[in-house]
Amino acid sequence: MILPISRCLLQIFVLTTLECQESAALTLFSTGLGLAPLNLAAGPEHAEFLEPFLSGEGSPLASLVFSEPGGVANALERGGKGFQTTARREGDEWVINGEKMWATNCAGWDFRGCELACVVYRDITTPLEERQDPKDKVMIILVTRGDLDRNGEGAFEVVRHVATPGHTSVSGPHVRYTNVRVPAKNVLCLPGKGAEVVFGAFDGSAVLVGATGVGLMRAAFDAAIAFAKRDDRGGVVPLLERQAFADLLSGVKMQTEAAMALTWKAAHAMENGPGEYDARRELALGAKVFGSEAAVKACMDVINAVGITAYELDQPFSDLLNTAVVLPIFDGGNVGIRRRHLQQLMLSPTYDAWAATYGPSQE
Repeated sequence: MILPISRCLLQIFVLTTLECQESAALTLFSTGLGLAPLNLAAGPEHAEFLEPFLSGEGSPLASLVFSEPGGVANALERGGKGFQTTARREGDEWVINGEKMWATNCAGWDFRGCELACVVYRDITTPLEERQDPKDKVMIILVTRGDLDRNGEGAFEVVRHVATPGHTSVSGPHVRYTNVRVPAKNVLCLPGKGAEVVFGAFDGSAVLVGATGVGLMRAAFDAAIAFAKRDDRGGVVPLLERQAFADLLSGVKMQTEAAMALTWKAAHAMENGPGEYDARRELALGAKVFGSEAAVKACMDVINAVGITAYELDQPFSDLLNTAVVLPIFDGGNVGIRRRHLQQLMLSPTYDAWAATYGPSQE
C-alpha cells in the first residue's frame, strides 16, 4: 500500500508555500488527500466517483473526513468511545449520523458539501463484541454532493466555521450529518479495512507537511538574513556580523537543510524504496514530525534574532509563525498520533531500522 508522491509535486508544494498564501495551497492539496483513499482502495466499481476530477471541467473539491469535535487520537482504543460518527446498514443503503471537524474542503465552495467526501465512521449495524478490535468496525464511505442534495435540507449542515490564528482562508468547519442515506455501492472500505486505508492516506500527506515546513523555514531564513544585511540596530556593523545573530541564523539554515533532505528522502522512498512499506512509512512519519517542529522553532529563532521589529505586521515573521504553529498538531498530531505510530513501528518484532536506507537486513 504505497501512495505515490513525485519529486515534482513536492517541488511545487514548497514553492507554493514560499510564493503565495499557504492556506490556498492547503485547499488545493487537501483534494489530493481526499482522493488518497480511492488511490489505495478503489476498485473498478468506484471509477464513477473519480469522474469529476478527471474531466478537466469545473473546480471539484474532495475531502478526507476523519477528525471529530471530541478528537480521534484514541478512537481505536479498546473500551473507548470510538468514532462518534456512525452508520447503520438498512437494506441497500447506509444511514450516516454524526459530527466531523477540521476536514479541509468538506463543506465545498458553497458550504453545502464538496463533490466527494471520504467519510470515516463506525459501523453500528451490529454491536461491537467484547473481544472485538474497534478497528473491525471502522469503514470509509463515499458521500458525493449529489447524495447530499438528494437527502434534502438539513441532512448536511455547517455547525460553525472555526476561527484560527493562521490558515485563515482554509475551510475545515464543524459539520453535521443527520440521517444521510447513501447507496451501499458507495462503501469504499468494509469493516476491518477502513483504519488501514485512512492511515495509509495520511502517510502520503505526512511528506507534504514536511515539505510545508521546509518552505516556511526557507522563507523565514531568507527574510531574516535580508534584514540582518541591511539593519544595524543603531550599531556600527550590520546585524549579520553579530555572533549571536549569526549563530541563530546558521542553526536555522542547518535545520532547513536537514528537513529538506529528510523530506526528499521520504518522498523518494515512498515511491521507490528500498525496504518494505513500514520502513518507507517511518521516513514519511519522520518528515512530518521533524519538519513541522523544526519549522516552528525556526520561526521563533528568527523572531528572537530580529527582535521587536519582527512583531510588526508589515514584516513577514508573524504570518510565518502563525502558519507554522499548526503543523505539529494537524494532519495527525505529532504527540497523539504520529509519534505513536513511530513507536508502534519500533515495537514490531520485524522492525528493521535502516531498511529504507540500505535495504532489508540480511540477518
